[in-house]
Amino acid sequence: MKKILFPIDFSEASINAFIYALKLADSIKGEIITLHIYDLPQVDYITVTASLNEIYDIAELGNFENYKDEIPLLRNIAEQNNLGHVKMSNVLDHGNLVDKVLKMINSERIDYVVMGTKGATGLKETFLGTATTKVMNDSKAIVFAIPEHCKYHPIAKILFLTKYNFEDIKTVKKVIEFAKVFGAHIDCLHVKPSHATDNDVFMEEWKKITQDHDSSLHTIRKDDVEGVILDFIELHKINMITMHVYHKNFFEKLFQISLSKKLAFHVNIPLLAIPE
Repeated sequence: MKKILFPIDFSEASINAFIYALKLADSIKGEIITLHIYDLPQVDYITVTASLNEIYDIAELGNFENYKDEIPLLRNIAEQNNLGHVKMSNVLDHGNLVDKVLKMINSERIDYVVMGTKGATGLKETFLGTATTKVMNDSKAIVFAIPEHCKYHPIAKILFLTKYNFEDIKTVKKVIEFAKVFGAHIDCLHVKPSHATDNDVFMEEWKKITQDHDSSLHTIRKDDVEGVILDFIELHKINMITMHVYHKNFFEKLFQISLSKKLAFHVNIPLLAIPE
């Protein structure tokens, strides 16, 4: 059974992303493992009168009680969406969110990570977009990032951003497998600067790979890469963006930083990051 890791802070953003985790689990016949991370209190050693163990025990008990009270909310959401049959287990831990997620990906052999990109503060641990980016860059699992204000829509149109190179061939095959689960159309798009020379040596192979799936290959020559992609998303009613994660600062190398931030955290459709 495929495993989906779902880090949650019970903020509106993460609850919203839970619908995508449920729909994905149902479509791939998978199970969800929720992960809630909390911080232990910062202790002033000068003013402490109780033992540190007592302080940490009280903090952990309080977090456990709050977590236990929140779990029925997830089950109710599943029931309300006719997905109560989805298998779900829950993990409560403390420490660094990114480190714990990456550790669980390896130890539990996670196939997908579904993450909201922004969340609450205080007791409900902060969920920052930067954490999602770090997980994308270092994860061996496919990461499904759900923007804070993204409302669930069936995945019918997938945009795969590519350069039609050799490195992306294996990735597009994974995208095709993913699209088949949802019966989705794939638009492959390469935005090429107007001064760039033609070097599509693998294009024929791409055509062969995609010919048996509902897909289209697009190449647009324009210097405004960001504008082209955003216009394409709107024009073709795209439900999800997907990219191949080249590690070592993937976003900065593949696009300008401003573009990556806009795509990942300001476009209100999910982003699927596929690792090497």
